[in-house]
Amino acid sequence: MLRPFALHRPASAEEACGLLSRLGEDAVPYAGGTELLLLMKEGLLRPRHLVDVKRIPGLDAIVDGGADVTIGAVVTHRAVERSAAVRARCPVLASVARHVANIRVRNVGTVGGNLAFADPHSDLATLFLALDARVQLASPRGRRELSLDDFVRGPWETARAADELLTSVTLTPWPERTAAAYVKFGVHERPTLGVAVALRLEPAANGAASVAEARLAIGCVDPRPARVPAAEARLRGCPVADLEDSVAEVGARAAASVDPADDLYGSADYKREMVAVFTRRALRAAAARARGVEPVARYQYAVVA
Repeated sequence: MLRPFALHRPASAEEACGLLSRLGEDAVPYAGGTELLLLMKEGLLRPRHLVDVKRIPGLDAIVDGGADVTIGAVVTHRAVERSAAVRARCPVLASVARHVANIRVRNVGTVGGNLAFADPHSDLATLFLALDARVQLASPRGRRELSLDDFVRGPWETARAADELLTSVTLTPWPERTAAAYVKFGVHERPTLGVAVALRLEPAANGAASVAEARLAIGCVDPRPARVPAAEARLRGCPVADLEDSVAEVGARAAASVDPADDLYGSADYKREMVAVFTRRALRAAAARARGVEPVARYQYAVVA
């Protein structure tokens, strides 16, 4: 049952920040509400004021800036999935958005809310790391920008100050000739493992392609998602024809990079093994795309985007 609260509907980001500053700990931003309202119903959060930011002009925009793509904080997962700009510049993101939770959540849940809530079991934060995501924050003191890696500090913890509002996230799309894949695993709607792989290819003198740059991000098993530099280094310079020979070592390096805890999702050893397995699957999917072959779309309880 929801306790009584006051709903504020500011007309600008500056007005919203002013409300958050004036009302202090009694106020929280409100957009889709898919996480917030659930916690309020359970009595885990009891804010006396909700600052509704859904109607603020510009926060619902997706802007293709040429070198980057900026997604407003109140853009829904469904809007990301259907955006022509996202499908053209970040096709893997559009595919991932199609598999977030369920259709009800995708219709109301927002990109900004997802990032600001910092749920460790999140698809977007993992994939966004591989897209060099930067978040924009507004406050009464002005505006600032942080890398996503600096913004997400841990489970349900971010660098956002109480009077700050996350206004947008900017992604750097992978260049042409990039083969990418996102593989996630989960028995329920929240993923318990997410692996994002991107391989930027360049032709060699003999016409065969090799990996010029690699990105590998692992999420949902540690307190926060993270890149795996050791695995990326192993992939760099690898001919596409030889990628299959590297998957076992890359999977092992990815598994060694995580430090999971025993919980209801499984033991730490089980999670490390799952990281190795699904890193291999993600890499094979990306390698197949590098060869012009579309990978198998699904495993049991898993999705390949």
